[in-house]
Amino acid sequence: MEGCSEPQLDAKAKVTNQLIDFQWKLGMAVSSDSCRSLKYPYVAVMLKVADHSGQVKNKSFEMTIPQFQNFYRQFKEIAAVIETV
Repeated sequence: MEGCSEPQLDAKAKVTNQLIDFQWKLGMAVSSDSCRSLKYPYVAVMLKVADHSGQVKNKSFEMTIPQFQNFYRQFKEIAAVIETV
């Protein structure tokens, strides 16, 4: 497609946050107050992120298995790009 190009990384750009730690675990929701039998697998992700001042914050979220697989693929693609810089 004409006029489209891949985003360019600016080596002078300031980093606003830094990933300190990445952990994940597989879980299974077996029931809830509105449903007796869910049997719903999910991935819980826990991140430790430092902001520009060095303050560390914990972030956590849950994803479905397909969402996590897509997230993982994107993370690998980002890592490959970073290795070339």
